[in-house]
Amino acid sequence: MCRPCGTTWRGGVVADAAHFYTGLVADLYRDLRGERPDAEMVERFVRRHGEPALDLGCGDGDPILTLRAAGIDVEGLDASPDMLRRCALAAAEHGLTVTLHEARFEAMALGRTYRSIYAATSNWNLLPTDDHLRAAFRALRSHLHPDGAALLTFFVPERRADVTGWSKRRVLDDGTEVAVTVLCVQRDEVARTEITRLRYERVRHGDTERVDRDWCIHWASPSALAEMAANAGLAVRSARDRHGPAHDGSTEFALVVGPGDVGQVV
Repeated sequence: MCRPCGTTWRGGVVADAAHFYTGLVADLYRDLRGERPDAEMVERFVRRHGEPALDLGCGDGDPILTLRAAGIDVEGLDASPDMLRRCALAAAEHGLTVTLHEARFEAMALGRTYRSIYAATSNWNLLPTDDHLRAAFRALRSHLHPDGAALLTFFVPERRADVTGWSKRRVLDDGTEVAVTVLCVQRDEVARTEITRLRYERVRHGDTERVDRDWCIHWASPSALAEMAANAGLAVRSARDRHGPAHDGSTEFALVVGPGDVGQVV
């Protein structure tokens, strides 16, 4: 049975997103990523709720650099210094200036508030426990303007047949071969956690680089998230999935939260 390195299920060490997106993984992120943010949707959200904005989990620049190119006052935050470095380089290549912050969602303390805060991908699923989620909601509340709003997206990973050996491979324009392969998966329905051990590889000029990392996903229902938000002083203003109002059976959904006393899903 696969036992991901450096992880335990209840208490103790958990897979760390800040460590995951470093080194080779950060280098290959853009070429091998599975989820692409909807820049137009994010821009509509920011223009509706106002500036300044904060991109939570800005990664290597998508979609924050698209918004900066459109003249939007938006800053970025990420826990990975390597991803922030890539974002800064991409900004410079496009002649853009961007303010970036290195911090975890649950520990951010930026000393200011924002009218719009968004997570363009489901990166809040990377918070490994409910306690991390609660702390992140509290940190979010402290950074929201009294008239502000935050957009957060979530998913519940489906229970799958054995995917060991699944691989995604690409050959880049310069002939470099990159790949990510599933080595094993552990899922805990009680903890609502799934840890996938992934192998990242890059082959160029006959040399192979390889690293194995544990990718931890944690999920919660819309009602559970609404309760956590309420305890942090946030009200859920909207909870939607692809078909309409989100419910506890939704597998992909978005929450819009803002300062308030009642975390009722509407």
